[in-house]
Amino acid sequence: MYDCIVVGGGIAGLQAAIQLGRYRHRVLVIDKGRGRSTLCRSYHNVLGWPDGVSGQELRHLGRTHAERLGVEFRRDEVVAAARNGRGFQIALADGGGAVHTETLLAATGVLDRFPPLPGLEERLGISVYVCPDCDGYEVGGKRTVVMGSGDTGAGMALALRYWTDRIIYVNHERQAVGSGHADKLKEADIPHVEAEIAEVLGGPDARFDGVRLSDGRTIEGERGFIAFDGNEVHTGWTVALGIERLENRHIVTDPRTKMTNVPGVWAAGDIGVHSEQVTIAMGEGSQAAIWIHKELLKRKTNTAVFV
Repeated sequence: MYDCIVVGGGIAGLQAAIQLGRYRHRVLVIDKGRGRSTLCRSYHNVLGWPDGVSGQELRHLGRTHAERLGVEFRRDEVVAAARNGRGFQIALADGGGAVHTETLLAATGVLDRFPPLPGLEERLGISVYVCPDCDGYEVGGKRTVVMGSGDTGAGMALALRYWTDRIIYVNHERQAVGSGHADKLKEADIPHVEAEIAEVLGGPDARFDGVRLSDGRTIEGERGFIAFDGNEVHTGWTVALGIERLENRHIVTDPRTKMTNVPGVWAAGDIGVHSEQVTIAMGEGSQAAIWIHKELLKRKTNTAVFV
């Protein structure tokens, strides 16, 4: 039995694994290998990385660090979890089977929804962005194409007005833009195009040059932003545990310990209720790990006294 299983090998999960490894606990990280941090080619707002660092590089460094501390890794997907005695049984997708642990950390994150447009994914984090708080700075004064859907895309275009007045919004999915957002777009002098995007255009080094529409028109740009609703919060596998979730499926945790309403289960990173930032994910990973350690110590002490 493991002392702790960390479900999710992104930024929060890796930081927690490193902390738990330094406590010399037996730790397993289960990760399916795809998430926000695998898609972002560069984070620009992380302390110590003024020129940016890719999610892939952070994951590589984090895993190498954790493995040096004895943390184990398994490429798989968790499909369900259930209490088993004083611990938990974790059901896996790849070939079935299950693993057991005394404590559990959920760090499976969120995945942004976006259409499979040619030329889009390889530019994420370099010239096409997702989060205005993270990367609004990168579009300062530049002609920016917002690729989005309905009010979600309109809201992103309006938010980016803080950074640049050279914005055009392409409503790729042609969902309705409410009158309130439409009026604000007009007031902000942001053109609004109702058309499907056929391709994201660009050159070497993941440069963004604009988009080609399905009707053949081209819209030029220097930077891009995506804003589609329906982001996937990966907490479905926790339902059987009875973990408290909000309507948007984010997990509620104690702000001090990051423990959920289920004793022995913690949550950290983007699946929690907070601003979704890589640096916050790091902090929450460490925070959860510290309290997991306290719980494991308490259990071992109580067992020793009882024996």
